Amino acid sequence: MTLTVQTAVKGVLVLQFVLAGLLLIGEAGVSFTGANAPRAPGFDAPVRPGDQTRRYTRDAPTAPNRPYEMPAGLPSRLSLEPVTGNADALALIGTISQGDADRIITELGRDTPDLLYLNSPGGSVMDALILGRYLREAEIDTRVTGGDICLSACPYIFAGGTVREVAENAALGVHQHYFGENTFLPAFLAVEDVQRGQAEVMAHLDAMGLDVRLMQHALATGPDDIYIFIEAELTEYRIVTD
Repeated sequence: MTLTVQTAVKGVLVLQFVLAGLLLIGEAGVSFTGANAPRAPGFDAPVRPGDQTRRYTRDAPTAPNRPYEMPAGLPSRLSLEPVTGNADALALIGTISQGDADRIITELGRDTPDLLYLNSPGGSVMDALILGRYLREAEIDTRVTGGDICLSACPYIFAGGTVREVAENAALGVHQHYFGENTFLPAFLAVEDVQRGQAEVMAHLDAMGLDVRLMQHALATGPDDIYIFIEAELTEYRIVTD
């Protein structure tokens, strides 16, 4: 092996170690803005144009006028709940766990609603994509009611709605995702997982009729924070329907 080839091989190995380190840092939620950078405010702070990054939380805000009954806190897996006074609607609440898509699709198939309320902090991206595609095929509308959240992977379910509505004081937001099953994959394989996952997400949003430019906010927001869309962006990116 010539000296030039040896140098090139060493360079590739160093690059892989650097990328692996960056992926590990990203998975740990470390920000490159500096240790002294102020933390994003919580959900109790009003969202205004240019001030839309909030701390990511899996807790549901207090909302006394929800159209459905909800247990204390959000469930650790998706749960379908009846909606008070509306037999044609259901509420889908809780964290999106792996395998939830198949289970929820089976339940929806037994009693398909016209409208699905969403209240979820996110979770499994791939399950969210599957559910979003199913909602579109079944022509189910989606809505996030006042005081509820649809964060992280939840908007990919929401995108499947034929008619999509977000109440004025609801929160729909995105951030960076981790797609790989194993953080300690070789760097080139881990990057490949991320790229493949992002490609699937963008293809899904495009197929659902949303503007994929909304992903710029997801890619620029760390996993410990969430970017909340304001009303103008919900319309501009076609997240909600007219």
